[in-house]
Amino acid sequence: MSRVDLNLLTALDALLTERSVTAAAQRLNLSVSAMSRTLARLRTATGDRLLLQAGRSLVLTPYAEQLSHRLPALTREAEALLKPPDHRFDVAALEHSFAVRAGEGFIDLVGAALTDRISRAAPGVQLRFTPKSDWDAQPLRDGTIDVEIGTVRTSAPEMLTRLLLRDRYVGVCRLDHPILSGAGVSVGRWLEFDHVLTARPGEGSNPVDVAVADCGTKRRISIVVPSYTSAMQVARRSDLLAVIPHSCVGNSFAPDHAAANGLQWFELPVSTAAFNVSAIWHPRLDGDPAHRWLRGEILEVCLRAYPRNAFCGLPPPTM
Repeated sequence: MSRVDLNLLTALDALLTERSVTAAAQRLNLSVSAMSRTLARLRTATGDRLLLQAGRSLVLTPYAEQLSHRLPALTREAEALLKPPDHRFDVAALEHSFAVRAGEGFIDLVGAALTDRISRAAPGVQLRFTPKSDWDAQPLRDGTIDVEIGTVRTSAPEMLTRLLLRDRYVGVCRLDHPILSGAGVSVGRWLEFDHVLTARPGEGSNPVDVAVADCGTKRRISIVVPSYTSAMQVARRSDLLAVIPHSCVGNSFAPDHAAANGLQWFELPVSTAAFNVSAIWHPRLDGDPAHRWLRGEILEVCLRAYPRNAFCGLPPPTM
């Protein structure tokens, strides 16, 4: 490629179209002598005379005639490749499948509303939710995952994030559980029962167990499950107590989700910090119009689903 000068394409197109060194020079805002030197370079590069004198005008060689049919499209394509992209974006015409990694709670409570909103704006778009089994950033890096929803626990420093909502942990049990018989749930009463723990591979210390340890005691864990949805189902069918994010209890789209699943939630008798739920993506997709639109839709649905929890009164971030 060291011998290829793409500027020669534009000059050759002008020469073959105008069939005049002078006219081609005027078209490209060059001097006649500069265009003559360019013609000489083109003759050397192609091994063909290209333009020959015929009286007072120039005529094309047979090879130049062939090139004249191919050059306009080739020149336009080369110029388009080396220009900034056209960011005009028609969401209604978008045909794409987005991979979203999210927990089962987000899928259960927000997935339907998000899909409905996206389908109305872009019928050709499909959402493909994938299991959130860990916090490995590689799927975001290699494009297997377009965006992840959850807490930021990746060590990949290049990832971009936007806050979707603030969440906190609450307790949950079956509707007729004995722990509900008192006026409130004390630490002692709460620890009388066995618990179901939600944990994923690579997860560090559980903040609830850290808070319990600060009280000088610990929970009895009877079963460990990989998702909050599974924890809720185990609690529904047993005397076990579970700890889940408050966002899994219900939202504006499903206000009675816990009760509909035979569960009652309660405030934990130990103090745990609130945490952020964010959208996470790789910078490679940050400027992509389709991906930017998807992030905006996710943000808007979360605002509608959790209006009291979103941003704690702060203005919503742009996506």
